[in-house]
Amino acid sequence: MSRAKSPAAKRHREQKKKAKGYKHTVGRRVKTTKDALLHAGQYAYTGRKNKKRKLRALWTMRLNAASREHGFTYSKLIAGLKKANIELDRKILSDIAVRDPKTFKKILTVIK
Repeated sequence: MSRAKSPAAKRHREQKKKAKGYKHTVGRRVKTTKDALLHAGQYAYTGRKNKKRKLRALWTMRLNAASREHGFTYSKLIAGLKKANIELDRKILSDIAVRDPKTFKKILTVIK
């Protein structure tokens, strides 16, 4: 009959594997590893939320820069889109502005 291994030892091994590459005792000791992994999870969670916030800000900046080249401001662009019933979100619009300026210019002529 084979020896039964401790479930705690297995859990510790898994924790150490997740903390591989952490500096100093954080990657070696079980208590500090557990604490570091908890904090890392919290940072990752908030980071995922911040990523969405930063991307939306980036789209806004791109739209503002692209629309100013054609004599519009960002707020006038968004207001014009709503009046013209053009339902393109900021992500798609900024992608069009960066990758296909001709199409973006056509959208602006429709708004005028």
